[in-house]
Amino acid sequence: MANKNNYAVIGIGQFGSSVCETLAEAHQDILAIDKNEDVVNEYANMVTRAVIADAQDEEAMRELDLGSFDNVYISVGNIQASIMATLIVKELGAKNIICKAENENHARVLEKIGADYVVRPERDMARRMVFHQLHLNIANYLILNHELTLAEIEVKSPDFCEHTLKELNLRDTYQVNVIAIVSGEQVNKLPQADDMLHYGDHISVVGDVGSIQKLSSVIANE
Repeated sequence: MANKNNYAVIGIGQFGSSVCETLAEAHQDILAIDKNEDVVNEYANMVTRAVIADAQDEEAMRELDLGSFDNVYISVGNIQASIMATLIVKELGAKNIICKAENENHARVLEKIGADYVVRPERDMARRMVFHQLHLNIANYLILNHELTLAEIEVKSPDFCEHTLKELNLRDTYQVNVIAIVSGEQVNKLPQADDMLHYGDHISVVGDVGSIQKLSSVIANE
């Protein structure tokens, strides 16, 4: 089980409901907030506490003690309400504020007023889809920042099988770091230089997109 923190989710639409469901599966403490009574009632048995409240009502947010929460997700559909809710939660002192943005301008405003992380689901999904189509050898990936990407690549090439990480020297040759090796059900989270790669292993590597693409083009081809 993951470390238990407390989470507030403001706005239980498509994005907010998915956040609630995922956190509930991880057995986290969740406060769900929405103006719609029917929505609140629907999630009342799933989360720790569900409350009918307006995200733009500063007094209501203060009474819910949002400043004490480790993480606050704001996924209000109305842009003005989203901005106001972010301002209020920031002033109340919430530690980590994650906001859903409707467009680029909305995202820029949220970042300027103090959102710690801004999500644009439609854009992010489109980027993931295109990235996967352009890099078919990469099973999964996560963009960490504008310089680093975390990717999972399957080992298929005989040139890489039955060789140790030291022999392959991926760091110098491809400018990537191997941070995990998955062999069937076994996960090596801290691979060492003498650990060997086998056919069908999945390696998790960190590097820039170009370096990862270069590696995947050779290691994943039989």
